[in-house]
This record gives sequence, structure tokens and C-alpha cells, in this order.
Amino acid sequence: MFICSREFRKKLIAILRVMIPILITQVAIMSMNFFDTVMSGQAGTNDLAGVAIGANIWMPVFTGINGLLLALTPIVAHFRGAGAKGEIPVAVFNGIILAILISLVTIVAGYILLPLVLDTMTLTPIVRKIGVWYLIALATGIVPLFVTNVLRAFVDTMGYTQMTMRLFALTLPANVFLNWVFIFGKLGMPALGGIGAGVGSALTYWLLAVAFVVLIYKIPELNSYHIFADYGFSWPRIKEHLTLGIPMGTSIFFETSIFGVVALFISKFGTAPIAAHQAAMNFTSLLYMLPLSFSMALTILVGVEVGARRFSEAQLFAKTGRYASWVIATIFAIFLFTCRYYVAELYSPDQEIILLAGNFLLYDVVFQFCDATAAPIQGILRGYKDVKAPFYFSLIAYWAISLPLGIVLAVWGGQGPYGYWQGLIAGIFFSALFLTLRLKYVEKNVSMGKWVIPE
Repeated sequence: MFICSREFRKKLIAILRVMIPILITQVAIMSMNFFDTVMSGQAGTNDLAGVAIGANIWMPVFTGINGLLLALTPIVAHFRGAGAKGEIPVAVFNGIILAILISLVTIVAGYILLPLVLDTMTLTPIVRKIGVWYLIALATGIVPLFVTNVLRAFVDTMGYTQMTMRLFALTLPANVFLNWVFIFGKLGMPALGGIGAGVGSALTYWLLAVAFVVLIYKIPELNSYHIFADYGFSWPRIKEHLTLGIPMGTSIFFETSIFGVVALFISKFGTAPIAAHQAAMNFTSLLYMLPLSFSMALTILVGVEVGARRFSEAQLFAKTGRYASWVIATIFAIFLFTCRYYVAELYSPDQEIILLAGNFLLYDVVFQFCDATAAPIQGILRGYKDVKAPFYFSLIAYWAISLPLGIVLAVWGGQGPYGYWQGLIAGIFFSALFLTLRLKYVEKNVSMGKWVIPE
């Protein structure tokens, strides 16, 4: 049995060496959103609902663009595997240019489109105000945030995931401290409530960007690439980044935006359901960091092996990562089933919100197994630079199946807000199914020598 073999243990150790620092980093990133939500909830139900609305608008945009920028990971991994050192700094430099351009476009688009989005929602004036100003505060940190994501892709792919982990672990307490200052009005600052969470996060993004620049200069191997030298605008490098990144980012956007759209629909049921939905989804997102970390680690490891044309090693890494992800998902599912109401109490003292959030988290038990299947396979396919098929899978699973089914169950099936979560389960299930079939197809063609790696 492969899972008991020496080869499995060898590959698992290699995966964990890359994955665990990534996991800690991802937990630190999500913990910023976690503390935004929890600390805003302690300021009041309106603050929790306002941050919930803002977060559900921002997160699909952030994750979609972040997915586009992280296309640098397979690009650098392939260059590293092929020994093409000179191509790496040019790719990273142009990735930074792309990040800055996209940041500016995002800010302008938000200024134009945000009022239109909010007009479609049933919100009290105070909740709308908190949501708007939370997003305005976050916008002041968009440029350093996206540049940081490009720098992180470079640092991680070069094997320094532990350094990234340390930076994010150190900045998390800073984020909590800044939230405390601006949400509750400490150290002479005004008490901004949920809006203060946006201020704290934006300042944290600037701290992270500076820390990554210093890190790259301080580590001799990373500094030897001179990624901050002026390599000039390279359309071939930008084109390669966009060719991989647009399907990656759009696929992630389709997947994450569905949760934001569901939040908009649930908002029609009142403040308590939207607050409970945000609490449950926030914790769900925190648990998702583990399969996502497997995904990111497998993109690096599979990408390096594919770049070096060691396809059998790539397949062994893929198989090991998928098995390990499933084992941990089982543990998480058991925890959620038994402790879901205790988790809900972390977000609000309101008994109605605790009951609703606990019921929402029951559906997350099923999410664990679907996410543990889909996320690692997405990372594996990115290692092969196979990004177009997952894009179509996300479009079909979430927008042609999940959302319509959720509307039917919620409106005509009598399920209320729970109907949307039932629709989400269907979407995640079909996404996992489609991705599994695609991986079998890719690995079969690789084994037969018929798979052409995109350049």
C-alpha cells in the first residue's frame, strides 16, 4: 500500500518542509481577517455586519487578483527546475510592475463600482457606512499588499518559506495591536469600530512590504538575483504571467466571489443571518488554509520537477499530497461536528447569532472533504501550467450549479439562508469531481509522453 511505503514517507517529509511554513503564513494572513471580524463583532453587531459586507466584497477581488499575481510561482519553479537562473529576476521585476498597475486599476474600479454594488443590497445606513469606510481604509494598503504577494511568490519558490512564515508571524501581533488601537480608540486614537479594522490591516500591509524588501536584501542567495534592478518592461514576461495568471485568478475569483454573492443574498434575511454567515464563513476560510497550503506547496514541488522533466517524481508528490490532505480533513470534520457552537461563541455573545453560525458550520463538515480534494489538485495542475481547464470547471461548478441551486433551495425550497450553503456544497463537490478527472487525464498523457508543457 502506497500510504505505508518508504517512498510515501520520503515525499511527505519533503512536502511538509515546504507546506508547514506556508500553512503558518496562510493562517497568519487569514488570522488578520479573523481578528478583523472577531474584534469588530465585540464592538457591536452593526460593526460585525458592516465588516462582513466589506470583507465579502473585498475578498473575491483580493483572492482573484492574488491568484493572477501568484502565477509567478510556477514560472519561477520551472525556471529553477530547468536551471535558467538568468530568467528569474526579469520575471520577478515584471511581476512587481504588473502588481502596481493592477493595484491602481483596482482602486479606481472600486471608487466607480462600489456604490453600484451596495445599492443592490438591503442595508441599514449605519451598516452601509461601516462597510464603505472599512473598504476605503483597506484601499490605502492595496499597492503594498499586491507587491508583497509577488515578492512572497519569489521567496517561497526559491525555498525560503520559513522566512515568509516568520515575517507574517511577526506582523500578526502588530495587526491585532493596530486593530485594538483603532477599533476601540486606544492610545488617544478615536474609536472607529469596524472601520478601525480596515485602518489596522492597511498599516500592516505597509509593514509587510517593507519587511519583504529588507529580507530579500539581507539573504545573500535572494539578493544575488538583484530583482530590484531595472530590467525594463518586458512584454514577453508580462504576457506569460497574464497567460497563466488570468485563468488562475479568474478561476479563484469564480470560486471566492460566489461566497460574496451568497452573503449579498443572505443579507436580505436581516442583520443576524448576515453576521452569523460571516462568522461561519470566516472560520471556514481559516480551516481552508490547510488544503490551500498543500496546494501552494504542491505547485512549487511539482513545478520544479516538471521544469526538470522528472515527471515520475512530480506524480509521486501529487499522490502523497492528496492522501495527506484527506487525512487532516477527516480530523477537521470531526472537530467541527462536535465543537461548532463553541466556535460560534468566539464571534458574538448574541445567542441568535451563535445558533445560526453553529448551524452554518455543520455544512462546513462536508466542505472539509471537498476542499481537501479540490485544492491540492488545483496546485498540482498549476505545477504543470495547466490553468485553463480549472477556469472552466470553476465557472460551471459555482455559477452554473451552485448559485442557481442555492437560489432554488432558499427561495422556493423553503430552506431560507441555509439553502445557499446547500448550494455551495454542491458547487464544491462538482469542482472536486471535475478537477479529479482532469488530473487523471493530465497524468495519463504525461505518462504516455503526450503532454506538452506550456512555455
